[in-house]
Amino acid sequence: MQDTFSRCNPIVNLIFYLGAIIFGMIFMHPLCLMAAAVTSITYYIYLKRIGGLKVLLGLAPVFIIISAINPLFNTRGETLLFSIGTRPYTLEALIYGVAVATMFICVILWFFTYNIVITSDKLTYLFGNVTPSLSVVFTMVLRLLPSYKRKLAAISNARKCIGKYGENGGTKDRIKNGTTVVSTLTSWALENSIVTADSMKSRGYGSSKRSNFVIYRFTSRDIWILVLMIICIVTISFCGIKGGMSYTFIPDIDFATNKFTVVGVLFYFIFLSLPIIIDVTEDVVWHFLKSRI
Repeated sequence: MQDTFSRCNPIVNLIFYLGAIIFGMIFMHPLCLMAAAVTSITYYIYLKRIGGLKVLLGLAPVFIIISAINPLFNTRGETLLFSIGTRPYTLEALIYGVAVATMFICVILWFFTYNIVITSDKLTYLFGNVTPSLSVVFTMVLRLLPSYKRKLAAISNARKCIGKYGENGGTKDRIKNGTTVVSTLTSWALENSIVTADSMKSRGYGSSKRSNFVIYRFTSRDIWILVLMIICIVTISFCGIKGGMSYTFIPDIDFATNKFTVVGVLFYFIFLSLPIIIDVTEDVVWHFLKSRI
């Protein structure tokens, strides 16, 4: 789904995701984790709709496992819940496991939305002039992955029609059929790479200085969003340096609660909410204008 934030300049998108992911791995204050969880889940569901809920249900066991396993390895803490043999299972280690699991899920969700928002053409725009060769290779890899997936489905369906699908027969037959499918896909991939290389060579790729066709321009909206993001990043960083996001889980639980905490978390929430605010504002304006027609 192409939302309003996805249509912003790629530089705006990249700065947001750098901030969201880096801050998400640094700040594990409970209020920061709550802000990251609410915004990442909301934005992912906004982009994926029902499919997003299914993914979240799939991540729920991961969250539970990470939370529950941490006290098994980290036995430090003052509040004993129970013991497994001679190893104590403490409340502080459990809460720390919940914090780590929340941070992990939030970062994963930001990467999920990153793959939706930052497309291959945006990567070419961002890094084409800096590392043109790497940019081309990375863009081709992103393009070929879905192409290989479609080709694999076509090969499997063709073999299924002649009764040689990978799931038919005994173990030996399934291994043989699966190997044939992979071999066919590999042969097609090698042949396709040769055709692509010949096509690029015949079109003169690499024979002269590379030029770029840029379809992205900075608009006034992009400038305002970029300024707001920079203000948020500077404020969050300043509050973090001043100890507003400091925390300790082990051996006892202690979190910073001062004016820098309030300001830092507020700007952190605003920063992470920017894609949602931009999308919701655009939807409201669109429905308002449509109602006046």
